[in-house]
Amino acid sequence: MSSKDRVLDFLEKNKEDYISGEFMAESLGLSRTAVWKAIKELRNQGYVIEASSKKGYILGTSNDIISESGIIAELSTYSGNGASGKKEKIYNAILSAEGMIHIHETLDSTNKAAKELAIAGATGGTVVIAKSQTLGKGRREHEFFSPEGGIYMSIILTPVMLPSLEPDVITALAGVSVCEAVQDLCGIVPKIKPVNDLFVDGKKICGILTESGTEFDTGTVQWIVIGIGINFDSDINEFPKELQSIAGSLFEPGKSSVTKNRLIAAIICNLSRLGTESTKEVLKAYNDRLICKH
Repeated sequence: MSSKDRVLDFLEKNKEDYISGEFMAESLGLSRTAVWKAIKELRNQGYVIEASSKKGYILGTSNDIISESGIIAELSTYSGNGASGKKEKIYNAILSAEGMIHIHETLDSTNKAAKELAIAGATGGTVVIAKSQTLGKGRREHEFFSPEGGIYMSIILTPVMLPSLEPDVITALAGVSVCEAVQDLCGIVPKIKPVNDLFVDGKKICGILTESGTEFDTGTVQWIVIGIGINFDSDINEFPKELQSIAGSLFEPGKSSVTKNRLIAAIICNLSRLGTESTKEVLKAYNDRLICKH
């Protein structure tokens, strides 16, 4: 981990208090100059870091930049829907080793990147996130428009992480996980349009794409990639005209009441918790959130 990332991680973990440069340097085994340079670099990347000559540094409350340290800090504090008591295998896998969360400014597709990692033997629980996508994927090879202002994430899972679930309910698992996170943190109640779209007030705010890799000889599922795309604080006026009437966003640009890091962490925790449930329980939660119940 670079000096910059270590300083950011330290600030994220102590974001309620001012931290002196001297204390930070001693705690991280860095020089005061290295800490100062890291702070400067973080500010250049857009982080708001307040400074006081008497008290030190503190992350500003207006920061909403997706970061590995920010997500990990939120993972340890999120407690919605009982997640703090039952986070289970996915959650534990992410926190068990460094490098489980891969963040990119832009990718053609997070699902494509995650599948490549899975094929190469990546650990279950690995997460790939992009701040924008150039070739975001939807079902049936449809494109998912993915400008800045959204959350685009894919997570690699293995069957052992979902011991009681049948493979064909994984998309339902993801849909319920996102719905519960959004409702808990944002006070917004999304509904699911089968099988993989989430709507708020008649507008699509999220799409989900699940893909898997199987062993050729046996057909056994080796890995699963769940791709989630959320219009977080997207400017719908900048979407293609044919999408403007059907696309929505959780928040207007710059007016979110929760950070992207916190929502990402909540989704991961919910996936981990719900992944221990039975197929019957997940399908009940899914059916309860359908736009049109049968």
